[in-house]
Amino acid sequence: MLNYFFHSQLSLGLAECLVAALLALAVTLLARTRAPGLLKELPLAELRGVIQIVAVGAILAFMLRGPQWTSLLVLIAMMLAAASIVRKRAKKIPRAFMLALISICTGAGIVLAVMIVFGVIPLKITMLVPVGSMVIANTMNTQSLFLDRLRGEATSHVGEIESALALGASADAAVLPYLNAAFRACLIPSVDNIRSLGIVWIPGIMAGMVLSGASPLYAALYQFVVLTTIFSASALACFVSSHLVTRRIFTVHEQLLLR
Repeated sequence: MLNYFFHSQLSLGLAECLVAALLALAVTLLARTRAPGLLKELPLAELRGVIQIVAVGAILAFMLRGPQWTSLLVLIAMMLAAASIVRKRAKKIPRAFMLALISICTGAGIVLAVMIVFGVIPLKITMLVPVGSMVIANTMNTQSLFLDRLRGEATSHVGEIESALALGASADAAVLPYLNAAFRACLIPSVDNIRSLGIVWIPGIMAGMVLSGASPLYAALYQFVVLTTIFSASALACFVSSHLVTRRIFTVHEQLLLR
């Protein structure tokens, strides 16, 4: 319908963004009683998102004319931005930015490096930046889920944790059941994505590879590679975070800071 009124790609894209944004606002308005603060947060998030993605498109168009190694700088900038976003979601956890940055850089960085060394992800801007951004973004989401779930588990079981501490358990042992629950919960989306691949959804990268001339079978296999890479990065990041977070939610005297 929109293509009858908008004939250039730019104007059509802006109109499509407007429809998608208004639909999201309508759904949020409908469910405003479930998450009152979300209605205030969503418009700014949508505006910020569209500006950022347009800026990235312009940067990629410029980078395609430059050396390939500059894609690594883009990924580093993405990791810094991802850690900053996680920090906002984990406000009650002290030094959350450094925790998220170390975890994301370790998880996404190591997994991407291995895939680049083996040639699974080519060191080309057109491949490394899009695939790397998906890995970093999903690692960021998993980190946010992990820290938010851990905070919820800890604050809901303050009595149990402090009782364990009073009986002589270490901080690591006292919080371990809730740490494990948060770890498992944050990885459920990644596992479900792999489980439902090809049945519930066909991700965009597969469709893009087919449209660009790649074999549909190879595109399908590569999509599996991308999703399992995302899972590996997310799981490794949360594993690192689970070993570092205890020192941030307990004092040096093993007193729980989360309330």
